This record gives sequence, C-alpha cells and structure tokens, in this order.
Amino acid sequence: MMRFFPELKRLCAGVSSYISRKSSPVCGRLWAGQWMRSCSRTSQIMKEGSQDNIMLKHLISKIKSTGPISVAEYMREVLTNPVTGYYQHRDVLGPQGDFITSPEISQIFGELLGVWCISEWMAAGKPKTLQLVELGPGRGTLASDALRVFSQLNSMLKDSEISVHLVEVSPKLGEVQAQLLTEGEQHLRHDPNGAIYKTGTTKTGLPISWYKDLQDVPRGFSFYIAHEFFDVLPIHKFQKTKHGWREILIDIEPNSPEKLRFVLAPHATLASKTLIQNDDERDHIEICPEAGIIVQNLASRITEDGGAALIADYGHNGTKTDTFRGFRGHQQHDVLTAPGTADLTADVDFSYLRQMTKGKVTSLGPIPQHEFLKNMGIDVRLQVLLRNTSDPGTCTGLIDAYDMIMNPEKMGNRFKFFALLPCDRLISSNDTRSIKHGPIAPPVAGFSELQL
Repeated sequence: MMRFFPELKRLCAGVSSYISRKSSPVCGRLWAGQWMRSCSRTSQIMKEGSQDNIMLKHLISKIKSTGPISVAEYMREVLTNPVTGYYQHRDVLGPQGDFITSPEISQIFGELLGVWCISEWMAAGKPKTLQLVELGPGRGTLASDALRVFSQLNSMLKDSEISVHLVEVSPKLGEVQAQLLTEGEQHLRHDPNGAIYKTGTTKTGLPISWYKDLQDVPRGFSFYIAHEFFDVLPIHKFQKTKHGWREILIDIEPNSPEKLRFVLAPHATLASKTLIQNDDERDHIEICPEAGIIVQNLASRITEDGGAALIADYGHNGTKTDTFRGFRGHQQHDVLTAPGTADLTADVDFSYLRQMTKGKVTSLGPIPQHEFLKNMGIDVRLQVLLRNTSDPGTCTGLIDAYDMIMNPEKMGNRFKFFALLPCDRLISSNDTRSIKHGPIAPPVAGFSELQL
C-alpha cells in the first residue's frame, strides 16, 4: 500500500494535539437521531403556499407561449428564478429545511477538507498566496470548520496571504453564511449590482467575498471546494428511440391543465444533436453542459494559477440512467408537483467531468465518501474528540454522526469524491526523468491509504 507522506501525518497530529488542549472541542451539531426526528416533524407540517402556485402558473404560461421546455430550463426556473426560485428566499438546509448535508451532521467532515487543502498547499511548495473558494457553500458550515483548521495551524500559514471566496446565488443563504463566518451582515460592505456583491472579514481575520459566478472570483493559487454543488445544476434528459436520440421535455397535461408531464420531443433538438456521445450504450442519459463549462473553467484556472479542486457529490462513473428527483421535508418528492417547494437534483456523471477536463488537468476518483474520509484520518479525529468530552450524550452524538456519514448503507457510499489537480502534480514512480530531477511527488491526501 502507498504510504502517506510525513507532512500529512504531522498535520493530523498537529490538529489533534491542538484540540486536545481545548476545553470544549466539539462544535454544536444535531445528533443523527435528533435530525431524523426533526425531519419527521418537518415533513408533517410542510404546506404548499402561494409561492408554489406562482411558479406553476409562470411555467404553464411559458409553455403555452413557447411550447414544451427542456428539463434544464425547468430546473433553472424552479431553483434560481430571481423572484420565486427555490434557493432565493429560504434556508433550505438542516432539520427545518428539505435536506441535510455531511458538514451539518459532523464537524469532522469540514475539518478534514481543511486538512486536505493544507496538505496540497504543502505539496505545491507552500505558495505565498492561498485562496479558499467554495462553490455553493450552503450555510457556510463546511467553510467554518475548514477555517478553524486553518486557524489552528496558523504557525504554519502565518506567512501566507489567505482569503475566502464564496460563490452563492441565494441571497438568503448568503445572509446565513455571513452570520456564521463573520460578525454579521451589518459589518459587511454591500454592492448588490457588483460582481463582488458582499465583502468583509471573517471572525478569524481573513478577507471574505461573495460572488454570483465563478468567473468573477479573482485568479490566483486556489483550492476550489464543491460539496453538493454540481448535483443541482440543470440537466438535459435524453431517451434512445427507434428514430434515434430524443430529448425529454416538460409539457402541460392535456386532461389536467394545472399539471405538468414529461413528453418526448418529436424530432431531434439542438441539445440531442450536440451533447450526446455516439458511443454511449445506455438508453437513457442525463447531461449537464453547465457542469462541463464550470469544470473547464476550473481546469483552466488550476493549469494557469495552480491549486486544485475537490468535488464531493452524489454521482456515478457514466453508468446510471434516470436519476432526476426532488426532495422536500427530507423525503423524495415528485419533481413536477408544486414546483418551487422542493429541491431538484440529479446524480453527477463524473465520467463526463473527466472527459471535459481531459488533457488539461489530472483527475482522481471518484471514490466513495467513506474511503476518502478514512484515508484522511477520520477515525483518528473521532477518537480525539471522544477522549476530550466526558458528556455521554455528546459522545453518542459524535458516534451517530460518524455512522451517518461513513456507513456505506447511509451516506458513506452514496457520495463520491473527485479531484482535479495540475498535470505535473502526480509523477509516476517509473518515470526515470522525474527521478533524475528530484524526489517523486507525494500521493494526494484522501486518495491513498493513510498509514499512521
């Protein structure tokens, strides 16, 4: 087995020893049991309000005017319409929302991603400037936990210029992030019409900025984190027929004009002509061109400026077919019912992301979440936290949270990790030219077995 390089061992030990000196090492999180009970209560009280009717009427009017719309257009309207979009005006995460994520369940998740960034920063030669960029940062919990690691390892990072950059389209979630990461909205500078629509300082003294689009984030050596970001980007759906590939569209139900239905396009659409690979053997596929554009942007930035991207999401390696679904009150929800009241998502096709970046960067994964976190030392971190708390309830919560994110039958296998790195980051041990010019590059944290 490949051994982890010594710097990561010291990183893990450094974080653990620092926290072992703290009197209150465990951050507040709902226990898994509490979360599930809250989910049950939430799903019972969810009601369809007037906002859903507005979105449905808007979509019906649109279809009547222009004809059936693509699934991608439907997702874009339902999720990010500036007036009634699902993400625009609500905090959708947590027990009172529609779904919960690994960072909300366990503090260890974000801490280990912080360790991953620092280990890759060291492997890159400890550049002077370091940008932490998160795409779709949710409530800011992952960033908060990662930045706590940065703060704990300040002696190592003290000579670096570190800044935080959040790509967030939801004004409501932007407010939630600001409350957690800074002293609050009232201490920030706002420019609603600017590319950087909010700036300030984190509680640990780092400059922080908010953007609507990755294109607006400054270039520079950066680590890009995308956790449950790609799965909500708009997809096109296609079905193979005896006449060739046909795009699946959304139309009005003829016998019930207040309902929507899926239909097959009678002829080839521009999307079906340009997006589908001829060698795909599946009979139903989902393609997200927006995801392709974003990873190409990431690849360009990594190639020119250095850094890496770490993507964690539902996903597959080009094998699945129909994965489009909705979530409301932590339960699966019909994607065409009450649009605007539920999250819409589709599994990420990592083979497509790899194809879009081939030749520009090196990719690793996808590997299951439980494997990545185990390689990052989650078991060691859990034991440190358990040793430093005497409260039985807190210990139970830590173990339950660990089980939720690591158990292959829960989140451990469902989620995958995928990394994009500079082409010269990995050097084969049988590359004689690299041996002549210096030591072999250390393995990438999380993607090789950790031997402590």
